Amino acid sequence: MVILSKLQALHHPLFKKHNVHVEIKRDDIIHPIISGNKWRKLKHNLQHVKQTQCINGVLSFGGCYSNHIHALAFACFEQKIPCVGIIRGEVKYANNFSLSWAKHWGMKLYFVDRNTYRRRHDSSYLTELQQKFPGYFIVPEGGSNKLAIAGVSEIITELAQQTEFDTLLTPVGSGGTLAGLIAGDELNNIRHKLLGIAVLKNAEYLKSEIERLLPTTANSHNRWQLLTEFHRGGYAKFSLSDIKRIVEFNKVTAVDFEPVYSGKMILAFIDLLEQGYFEAGERIVLLHTGGMQGLGGMIERGILNTEDWPVPKRVASSE
Repeated sequence: MVILSKLQALHHPLFKKHNVHVEIKRDDIIHPIISGNKWRKLKHNLQHVKQTQCINGVLSFGGCYSNHIHALAFACFEQKIPCVGIIRGEVKYANNFSLSWAKHWGMKLYFVDRNTYRRRHDSSYLTELQQKFPGYFIVPEGGSNKLAIAGVSEIITELAQQTEFDTLLTPVGSGGTLAGLIAGDELNNIRHKLLGIAVLKNAEYLKSEIERLLPTTANSHNRWQLLTEFHRGGYAKFSLSDIKRIVEFNKVTAVDFEPVYSGKMILAFIDLLEQGYFEAGERIVLLHTGGMQGLGGMIERGILNTEDWPVPKRVASSE
C-alpha cells in the first residue's frame, strides 16, 4: 500500500503538561492543490467517472470560497473531465481567489441564490440539473458520498503501518471524512476512539448523515463521537482571540492550520486537554484535512493578514 501522507510528531508544552503523545497525519501536503480530504474523497469518484462511458462530466456544489470546488476543478482539469460548479452566491465573486482558479482550470460556474442552493439535496432539483446537464455525474457538496468513504478509509490503513494510537481527531464539515475513518477502522478490524469536531453550528444532524454514509459493515462501530460545541460561532466564523491562539499554536509547532476547519480542531483539542478529557499517556493523532487554499480568500478580503499566515500561490503548477 502506498503511503500518501507522512506522519510526524507534534510538540507543544501543553502536551508535556498533560502527558499525551501527539502525532499529526499531514494530508495537507498530499498535493499542492488537491490536498487533504479532498484528494481522498475525489479519488474514487473520478475513477468511477473515468470508467463509466455514459458519463459526460461532473457537477457539484459549493460556496464562493469552497475548498471542494477549488480541488474538484483542478482534479477534473488534470483528468480532462468537463465539470460544472453550482455556486451559492453572486456572480461578483467569480473572480475571487478560489473561483478564479476554478474558472482557469475549466470549470463552468453557475451562481444560485440561497433558497435555490438549499435544494441541493432535493431529488426534484437534482432531476432538473440532470436534465440541464445530461450525463453529468453529481457529486454532493463537500464530496461526501459512498465513493468518498473508500478513499478516506485508506487513512486508517496507512496509519496502521505508521504508528499505534488510541484516539484520532478530525474536523467535520459534511461528515464524509469521519464516516470514512469509521469505515477504515472497521475494515482494519480496529476500533480506535474517533472524535469529529463539527465546524458549523447546529451540527447535530450530521450524526445521522454520517450513519447514512457508513457501509453496513461499520454500523456496529461505537467508539466514535461528533462533538458539536466547538464551532466558535458557526461555519467560517471565529474571533480575534481564536485567530491569536491558532497563530501561536502554528508558531510553536511549526505546522500551519487555517481557522475554518483544521484550526477549529486544534482549538477544540486544546480546550479538551485543559478540561482533562484525555488520559495520561494517551496516544493521539490529529488529521490535517488541508483547506489551506481558503487562506487566499480570507487574506484577499482582509480577514487575515499576510504576516501570520502562509499566502497560497497565485501561480498554479498547471501553467
